[in-house]
Amino acid sequence: MSEVLVVKLGGTTIAEQRHVLGDVARVSCIRPVVLVHGGGKRITEWLERLGVPTRFEGGLRVTDAASIEVAAAVLRGVVNSELVAGLRDLGVDAVGLSGVDGGMLVAERIDGMGLVARVVGLRRDLLDSLLVAGRVPVVAPLACDEDGVICNVNADDATAGIAAGLGARQTVFMTDVDGIRGADGARIADVSAAEAESLIAEGVIAGGMIPKVRAALAALTTDGSEAVIAAGSSDAALTRAIGDPAFGTHVRRTPAAA
Repeated sequence: MSEVLVVKLGGTTIAEQRHVLGDVARVSCIRPVVLVHGGGKRITEWLERLGVPTRFEGGLRVTDAASIEVAAAVLRGVVNSELVAGLRDLGVDAVGLSGVDGGMLVAERIDGMGLVARVVGLRRDLLDSLLVAGRVPVVAPLACDEDGVICNVNADDATAGIAAGLGARQTVFMTDVDGIRGADGARIADVSAAEAESLIAEGVIAGGMIPKVRAALAALTTDGSEAVIAAGSSDAALTRAIGDPAFGTHVRRTPAAA
């Protein structure tokens, strides 16, 4: 199923995502799509309401027992349900899941981060069955660790794990920036894995963009695959990300042909 498209959305409100969902609906008519979503902003809002402190290390939320209950409730119960409902309202046969369902995401705990795990594998049977049936899986970034404990997973990491496990030719990371910026501040349209690593080493790619670029690189499984980092707020962002080489930043394992 090499033509499957894996798309990562943020976890903002359904109103802010509606234009992207319309684009997902259009693309899903012509090729299989797996949608992965985050929800960090919404989780923080709920934690603040409940008086639960939030702490981040290296861009990841340190997650304790109280936080994981909120994270699971918000990711799987609120954000996931909103996205599924929004897609179904657009005529898409969307199905809500998390990485816990069917043991789909195979994960291991990250030391020192509490109930936070990284994806180390994918059991693809459940996704394959949904895609073959013409449905659009909508995946919340939760997974069980080696001991069967539910953990929070970075949504970009979950997206990369699913894309790599499915052998996806294209993976799109919808974000709040229009791509990777070079040392001169200009957007880079196309970058190879080696070039991206050099930009990280030089400090040109820094801060929160580093884990996103690392996730994009992890999603690449063949020389012909690509990951696109693009602004989700742009009109027809998904259609442009997969069809317009000048939109966003296209990350490839090897340099693009001249």
